[in-house]
Amino acid sequence: GRYRAMSLRMKTAKRSAMLLPLAGMAGLAAHAQDASAVSAYVDSSYLFLIGGLIVMFMAAGFLCLESGLVRSKNASMQSLKNVALFSVAGLMFWLVGYNIAYPASTALGGIIGIPGAIPWSGEESLDTGYAASSDWFFQMVFVATAASIVSGTVAERVKLWSFLAFVVVLTAFIYPTVVSWEWGGGYLDTEWAFSDFAGSTLVHSTGGWAALVGAIIIGPRAGKYFGEKVNPMPGSNIPLAALGTFILWFGWFGFNGASQLAAGTFDDINAVAKIFANTNMAAVGGVLAAMILTAVLYKGKVDPTMAFNGAIGGLVSITAEPLAPSMGASVLIGAVGGVLVVLTVPLLDKLKIDDVVGAIPAHLVCGIWGTIIVAASYGNHIMPPVDAAGDLTGDASYVGQLVGVVLTGVVVSVLSAIVWMILKVTLGVRVSEEEEQLGLDRADTGVEAYPEFAS
Repeated sequence: GRYRAMSLRMKTAKRSAMLLPLAGMAGLAAHAQDASAVSAYVDSSYLFLIGGLIVMFMAAGFLCLESGLVRSKNASMQSLKNVALFSVAGLMFWLVGYNIAYPASTALGGIIGIPGAIPWSGEESLDTGYAASSDWFFQMVFVATAASIVSGTVAERVKLWSFLAFVVVLTAFIYPTVVSWEWGGGYLDTEWAFSDFAGSTLVHSTGGWAALVGAIIIGPRAGKYFGEKVNPMPGSNIPLAALGTFILWFGWFGFNGASQLAAGTFDDINAVAKIFANTNMAAVGGVLAAMILTAVLYKGKVDPTMAFNGAIGGLVSITAEPLAPSMGASVLIGAVGGVLVVLTVPLLDKLKIDDVVGAIPAHLVCGIWGTIIVAASYGNHIMPPVDAAGDLTGDASYVGQLVGVVLTGVVVSVLSAIVWMILKVTLGVRVSEEEEQLGLDRADTGVEAYPEFAS
């Protein structure tokens, strides 16, 4: 009985297959188009999701780097801050940040993004080319990076809740506003053809400016400076800092690679691959340049923390344009970043700006350099080029890039100063001298990172 029924079904299927070419060719063509669109949708969504997972792991990299570069009595607090800031960033970017970064409309010529409905909620459509939540997740992990930059600079003396209050404003309003100028189609994009592929300025310099202002207002750690003398305060765990550097290096492949924002075509996936290669070579250039320069400047001694920040400086430098340069140019761009790190660290000490982990040289200074040099990949235009109709061609220029750098610096610095000053006169931004001397692990968390060896 089962055999005869199966035979009948097979004959029916064969007759249907014979009639199909006559009745359904148009339908098949439409189905093939839909299948191609779905395939690209899935590929691009996977790029966002996997890239976002990799960038999320950068939070662990920042945690390891910072915990290794602070003194042992503050390592537990630094770990807590990094976990907390990631959580705050996620909440605030969902509530308001995303819809300011990618606004429904703008005001003041694209300076201010006006959000649509808040909090964010995505609508899935094949026409977008990717799953809406995959995009939100990828964008969210970027904002946490900007906050992590601030964390390292103001370590060992900032109050936990004051710092997190600053992170609320940074991730909900300051960072999203800057992002809206370029990625959200705002002022810098429409008026200056400003180009920042993955965020040398929008992410890293934004965090760097906020960190610089915070370091100035909060002040240096107790005992760091005596007149013109700088008192070294070495980190507690160099191998942990090295691990953090490698995790950040790894994370940058998602940071830059997934910023291609699509992977469903031959050209897109090849672009992602080239971005991976260029990103790696910029880090290589940053490390080697930093090592060579420190050996020259410090009588043969190579400071490992300079090499670590050289890697990060090289990575930040290539982030504004990781696709267009050759691999050789990527090495050079990263090498300049490594040199800038080595030169800026002692400059900050001369100015008595206490940056515990060297985040300002690596993220702010290298972010500026990486943003400016984008123009070299697009014809070395001084001013933004226009076509015969007088419209911007979209190619980057030195002046257009500089406008983006300056506008970001001014706005982020002013807004950060306002927030830090409000916190200073309300909650206070700095722990007491006794707490600082005791260490924030014991004073504020009650849990020491190294209870047997704390110093």
